[in-house]
Order: sequence, then C-alpha cells, then structure tokens
Amino acid sequence: MDLTALAPDPLLLLCAVVLDGILGDPVYRWHPVRLMGHTLTGIERMLRRTGLDGYAGGCMLFLALSVCWVGVSAASALWLNGLHPALNGVYQVFVIYSMVALRDLCRHGMAIDRAEDLEGARHAVSMLVGRDTSAMDAASCRRAGMESLSENAVDGFIAPLFWYALLGLPGIVLCKVISTMDSMVGYRTLRYARFGWCGARLDDLFNLLPARLTWLLLAGVAFLLPGYSGRKALSVGWRQHALVPGPNSGWSEAAAAGAVQRRLVGPVRQDGKLVTEIWIGDESDPEGGQAGDLRRMCVLVVVTCLVAVILAALLVVTFADFR
Repeated sequence: MDLTALAPDPLLLLCAVVLDGILGDPVYRWHPVRLMGHTLTGIERMLRRTGLDGYAGGCMLFLALSVCWVGVSAASALWLNGLHPALNGVYQVFVIYSMVALRDLCRHGMAIDRAEDLEGARHAVSMLVGRDTSAMDAASCRRAGMESLSENAVDGFIAPLFWYALLGLPGIVLCKVISTMDSMVGYRTLRYARFGWCGARLDDLFNLLPARLTWLLLAGVAFLLPGYSGRKALSVGWRQHALVPGPNSGWSEAAAAGAVQRRLVGPVRQDGKLVTEIWIGDESDPEGGQAGDLRRMCVLVVVTCLVAVILAALLVVTFADFR
C-alpha cells in the first residue's frame, strides 16, 4: 500500500483550483459536501435515538463522520492508485475541487451588487448571513457582503488549502467534515449547545492557523495592490480582530477592512433586536458599502487566495523530499 498516493501534490491542487475558477461549485444531488451533510443527518438521528444527544454524542458524530468520509476517500484513492496512478490523480482533483469554493464565494458576494433593487440585494445578503435584512439599506447590504467575503475566504478556501498542503487528501476531507459539522450542528441553541460543541470547537481549532495566515496574506497583497493599504491591514487586523465574535473570523474581517480602507459591520439586527453597533476598520476611513466597495473586496480576496495557492504549491514542492 503506497500511502504517498495520498500526499499533497501541487499539480493536482493547481488543476482543482483552475477547475473551480472555470466551473465554480456546481449544485447537484451527488455533490460530496451535500452527501456529507446527508451522512451527518443520518448519524445524528441514530445517535439521538440511543440517547447520545450531549457532548459524548457530538464527539461520536465526529468520529463516525471522519471514519466514513476520510476513510472511504483515502481507501478509494489508494484503490484507484493501484489500478493506475492517473485514475487516482483524476479522483483527487475532483475531491479537492469539490472542497474549495472560491468562484462561488465571489459569485454570491457580487450578487448583492448586481441586484436590481434593494429587495433583491437584501435577498442576496440573506443567502450569506443570518442577520435580519428587512431594515438594511444598500450600504449595509454591501458591507455584509464584504464581511462575508473576507470571513468565508478562510473556511471556504484557505483552511482547506492549508490542510491539504499539510496532510494531503485526508487533511482536506477532514477539514470539510469539521466545517460541515460546525455549519449544521455548531449552534448555541437548546438542541445543539452540547451536541454541537465538538464540531464548533474543532472548527475553531482547524481555522486557528489559517485565519492568522490569512491576516498576513491579506496585508501582503494589500501592500502590492494599488489603492489598498497593507499597513492598515496589519494594524487593524492586530488591534481589532477580537471585536468580532469567535477566535478566528475577526482576523480576516478586520484585516480586510483595513486593506480596502473602509469601516465594516456597523448596526446589526437579529430577531428584530439590535445586537451590535461596533465598527471595525481605521477610524479615519469612511463607512463601507459605497459603490465599488464590494468589487474591491472581491479583488482583494481572489488575489489573496491565488497567492495562497502558489505559496501552498511551493511549500509542497519544497518539502516533498521529506516525505
């Protein structure tokens, strides 16, 4: 059994990213992430039937989902590699392509800008965030899109990329298992406060390094792009990352606010109540949400993600001899 067949491969990674750039993330019944969600629902149902609906059940959900998806994907790659390495290569490109979503991230974000009216913009925002949209004006809709682009760049692209570069195929599948758990059961509700704890905490752990690397990457790219500020990205990311709830999302959001030189967040309502009025960004910068702001954020995120791909590929090549 040649376990090196599961190792990260820069060519396969580049092919998968190009495929995502050309096709985006297609919506179809047998999409691996959708199937992963169905598997999670089935396992959760079985665990709850046996009374395992607390912390232990959440941990067992993680173990069962990981064995199922990481185990099966790795076994499939090894089996295909035994038939012919090219089959393994095609399979892994498909899996990696299914686990990253850069084009769709930008498409959903830019849908806010392309909306024909305010109601259309609010609907587009509702597909990205969980806050109330009924009272949002055009500027706050664009700000929400900008925040979503910068936050989801981490868990939707850079974190999977990081874990693929580090652990190969099992790493990127495990990352997506944890991300799926967090998005489906990682809530602080009565039903999921204990059962979803494992997924939520593992998601925090798996995004810990990618979030901070994204802060540095956003700043580095902002130094190179005209009209952006690398200095503000570094300083705002460092000073204000803790203003955003959670240990990770603030790093990319605050850095991006500094990079595009706009203040983000502002008044946010949920369930009809004002939950925050915090602004992130340099105090001297104008409020975000002006015409063109979303496009500038999209350019920043795309370039940052592509730089991350190049760096990941170089890293894999450099350390290939150590495997």
